[in-house]
Amino acid sequence: MSLSLAPDIRSGRLDAADYARHFADATPRLTAAQAVLEAERCLYCFDAPCSNACPTRIDVPSFIRRIADGNLRGSASAILQANPLGGMCARVCPTENLCEAVCVRHTQEDRPVAIGRLQRFAVDALMDSARPQLFHRARASGKKVAVVGAGPAGLACAHTLAKLGHEVVIFDAKPKAGGLNEYGLASYKTPNNFAQREVQWLLAIGGIEMRHSWKLDSVAQLNALRRDFDALFLGMGLPNTHQLGIPGEALFGVQDAVDFIALLRQAEDLSMLPIGRQMVVIGGGMTAVDAAVQSKLLGAQEVHMVYRRGPEAMSASKAEQEWAQTNGVMIQHWLTPLEVMPNSFDPQYAGGVRFARQKMVNGKLQATGETLVLEADMVLKAIGQTLGNPLLAQADFELQMGRIATDAHGLTSQPGVWAGGDCRAGGLDLTVEAVAHGNASAQAIHQHLMNS
Repeated sequence: MSLSLAPDIRSGRLDAADYARHFADATPRLTAAQAVLEAERCLYCFDAPCSNACPTRIDVPSFIRRIADGNLRGSASAILQANPLGGMCARVCPTENLCEAVCVRHTQEDRPVAIGRLQRFAVDALMDSARPQLFHRARASGKKVAVVGAGPAGLACAHTLAKLGHEVVIFDAKPKAGGLNEYGLASYKTPNNFAQREVQWLLAIGGIEMRHSWKLDSVAQLNALRRDFDALFLGMGLPNTHQLGIPGEALFGVQDAVDFIALLRQAEDLSMLPIGRQMVVIGGGMTAVDAAVQSKLLGAQEVHMVYRRGPEAMSASKAEQEWAQTNGVMIQHWLTPLEVMPNSFDPQYAGGVRFARQKMVNGKLQATGETLVLEADMVLKAIGQTLGNPLLAQADFELQMGRIATDAHGLTSQPGVWAGGDCRAGGLDLTVEAVAHGNASAQAIHQHLMNS
């Protein structure tokens, strides 16, 4: 196949109205009338399966009943008591795989109560009110806790600890707090700067100090934190990305999908963001979907999302896969990349990707001998992230598959150090689970501090 056309990576593919329309809220909030009608569909089950399916154990029937009764502040309180990032989770949590999947209405009518949208309705109403703060700090404990990472796990841990009367200092490598909520999600999921609005709401409880542009990269730093604070929580996420390890990966136009999304999230003017005419996104998770859909929304003419196994093995939910296809993304399965091919017109740039067709044989992937070339001006890699921090092994933390091993409450192998979120071994890599980790670790830290 000839890859002789000149690379076509440029900004301004759309007019201003198209950019605004494409990156508007993908799921607008319910109206008050819609929310009440939807809330009245709830059966208010005893021992509700939806609550048990939520990693943060939100009392779903309780908050929905309060919406039906017109008590939105009480509804938001029920949500945020269990999940202080309930507004963001309502926007990005795969409810179709969790609470809504086990809703009794779903099993009876194949249409669950819209739990996620109702949760957003209640929390947004509180955030927009004249008195958005619900919680007050307990009497000062005199204890001080360090939190590394201002993502969902770190923020949840810090908020719970502050509520219990402890002083908290959050150390984060980025200039803004929020972690993946700020830097790693599709813009159409969290428009109008919601991630920062939620962070400010969390910090407003008091007792939490933010220190930005601080990265944990030495054992000496770790030892200093353990010496200067009464407890330490690690919630640094997964800052490194897996590489393809194939020829041509260093060509211009090849980029990590997480970097692409972060650049888009922080762009003040989307019309200035360069995008290829033809795009290939390699991966099968939520990051791959977000990168592929946003490429299309930025004006890419053709976007292929390529995964090495079948659709049932993709970590992106079925709803996310359908969302990608609805937005014109072509999903290809059973293909593994062999090389990024140079553009014949300018060999410094990517021109396409050559893939090997695969099939499953006796439970193992095996090449069929067939290859396929997809032309591409830009190639986005979304094949997973890794902790990749050597200091953890140097500091004798027990690791599992490169992540920090903990007990059920987040306690690591090192006394006085807890961990949660994506950096913790054995998780689902979901925002709502990271919040659950942060909450559980905060409670365990509180017990430790009160008994020491």
